[in-house]
Amino acid sequence: MFPIDRTLEITLAVVVAMVGAHWVGGALLRRSVRGPGHRVSQAVLRRSSRPLLAVLPFAGLEISLAGIGLPTAVASILLHVFGVTLILAAAWLVVSLSYVLDDLVLSRYRLDVDDNLHARQVHTQIQVLRRVTTVVVSVVAVSLVLLTFPTARSAGAGLLASAGLVGLLAGVAARPAAANVVAGLQLAASQPIRVDDVVVVEGHWGRIEQIGLTFVVVRVWDLRRLVVPISYFIENPFENWTKSSSEILGWVHLEVDYTAPVDRLRARLREIAQKSPDWDGDVCNLQVTNLGPETMQLRALVSSQDSSRSWNLQCEVREKLVAFLQEQYPEALPHRRDHVAVSPARGQVPSRPARPGAVPVG
Repeated sequence: MFPIDRTLEITLAVVVAMVGAHWVGGALLRRSVRGPGHRVSQAVLRRSSRPLLAVLPFAGLEISLAGIGLPTAVASILLHVFGVTLILAAAWLVVSLSYVLDDLVLSRYRLDVDDNLHARQVHTQIQVLRRVTTVVVSVVAVSLVLLTFPTARSAGAGLLASAGLVGLLAGVAARPAAANVVAGLQLAASQPIRVDDVVVVEGHWGRIEQIGLTFVVVRVWDLRRLVVPISYFIENPFENWTKSSSEILGWVHLEVDYTAPVDRLRARLREIAQKSPDWDGDVCNLQVTNLGPETMQLRALVSSQDSSRSWNLQCEVREKLVAFLQEQYPEALPHRRDHVAVSPARGQVPSRPARPGAVPVG
């Protein structure tokens, strides 16, 4: 029999010592890296604090097992449990440290500015690579855990060996999940979409809100979320309104009568655009684009810095041009002309058009 009380005392003392060392060391390090010049150190401390709270106690327990004097069978079981826990805690630490890159890079590239094309590219790459890193670290951690079990050692060795990660992805590429992972890597490289891009997918207008490892979340204009497999954006056509820039042309169609004063409408459009905060000062034009049997079609083109402002400007132009016609030229609004044949008075013979060459009777 081994002294259980002594074992518990040593175990408790090791845990308390490691937690205390973590707390004291963290406090001293945080105090020494204060200020704007230590952003890297601050990010590392912030991201590694919780994982280290799991790594340090189990590392200390595994080291102290030799001094406790436990029976070989019991010590072997505890050593195995501590080892597995330490592997998982170390994987957690590595994944948390990968988020340090997010903190350092993404803080420099903000999305809430007008010209955010480069920022959206960086955010997309970082998000995809971060998720790939999480998957790789998880696979390695699970493989190392399997290697600690004699019965599952062959499975763990096979997972780590052979062709490595590339062979693993290629071996399961036929499965939809793995195909989406490969599509995510391709998307990170070619970037047909980026975070905060304005897209039209399956008839839905919205913005790219999140790019996951296997799916993309599109925030639709009415605040619904459209979840699309990431492979969709590799295999299917879709509209990306902000692929090269956020500037966009908005258009408004008006059906008016042929008596409508196009020049006055063009001048009124210019006045509306110049007073609107949503116009970028570039394109403002009015053209006759089609002629019908009773009306003609006008198209007003106005440019904006992004699609949200363009939508607001289109609504404003449509509303104010119609109001201008109602107030100044109501006869220019579309109306229907009915041609009614008038019957001749009783006793009169309806006149008939003379035939070409006919001589009128005097």
